[in-house]
Amino acid sequence: MNQDKKCNVVYSTDPNFENNYNDMDEPDTIETNNQDVRIWLDRRGGGKILTVIKGFNGPASDLELLGKELKKRCAVGGTVKDKMIQIQGDQRDKILRILTEKGIKAKKAGG
Repeated sequence: MNQDKKCNVVYSTDPNFENNYNDMDEPDTIETNNQDVRIWLDRRGGGKILTVIKGFNGPASDLELLGKELKKRCAVGGTVKDKMIQIQGDQRDKILRILTEKGIKAKKAGG
């Protein structure tokens, strides 16, 4: 995560070179009540079930933190990839409650 924010310039022959990489801003987080988050249930092979959270708009760092908090509070494993959070098991009700407590507008979607 931190390595993405570093500029990997090793050497420059330009005596006036300035590293402007740090000036690049990450997109601002959208207000939590303006989020349009959907909670899906995804059935995988072998009877495995995933709860998938899609539609979070904001920087990847916020998505990572939200995924980490959801995994911790649901006491299960999971991952964050492709702008969605995947949590093991059917955790839709818990996740909906947690997101509502945080002020994020979320809905159950799918079947």
